[in-house]
Amino acid sequence: MRVPFIAGNWKMFKTIASAKVFADEFKDLKANKEIKVAICAPYTQLAALVEAFKDTEIGVGAQNVHYEAEGAFTGEISLPMLKEIGVDYCIIGHSERREYFNETDEAVNKKVKMLLEDGSITPILCVGESLEVREAGEEASFVEEQIEKDFAGISADKAGNVVIAYEPVWAIGTGKTATPDQADSMCKTIREKIKALYDESVSESIIIQYGGSVKPANSKEILTMGDIDGALVGGASLKSEDFKGIINF
Repeated sequence: MRVPFIAGNWKMFKTIASAKVFADEFKDLKANKEIKVAICAPYTQLAALVEAFKDTEIGVGAQNVHYEAEGAFTGEISLPMLKEIGVDYCIIGHSERREYFNETDEAVNKKVKMLLEDGSITPILCVGESLEVREAGEEASFVEEQIEKDFAGISADKAGNVVIAYEPVWAIGTGKTATPDQADSMCKTIREKIKALYDESVSESIIIQYGGSVKPANSKEILTMGDIDGALVGGASLKSEDFKGIINF
């Protein structure tokens, strides 16, 4: 039985002070069902959030990591640094990283491998197609190719520890949302691709989130679909009441 997992991605928002205010409002959350919850925040806020949530079951995630443990990589952050803080999750390959910072599937694959080999931080691997790809009817093959490249060289016993977040690029921060059927269909396509790469056991156990303008008003309809196991939430995770509304779908 897959346990739903809902994570907030704060992107480049909030300060340490405002993150602490959010944590004070949010940490008394009582989800109305068995569910995993995490906040993925900017680097400067991670230590404060780990401290704020230490007596709760709310996880904390980073939004990126370098695939090398150390080196001359100005502006980057390493796995040992995140481990020292006590981070639980790390977003890998978000579309904004791919588009604005030229992250390739090769780099994404290296990051996922590095996290899995260490085993202390769970990768949240983002995949998804642009509007142009969807309008051309090539969304399934595009995402399948991303999955194949991003999981290259990863063994079956490690693959099931990855959380996959399907985020259609055209629905991120735009107010547009894939219909529940569109989202569920792609999540099913991803699950079938994982089955083809590995086996049914891995595909049936792996968590697949949907992300793209998820909010309290549409969360129930999306999150009750058969192949959607949770959500990666952007803007609606910045306000504690909105995020609670999504979690209690």
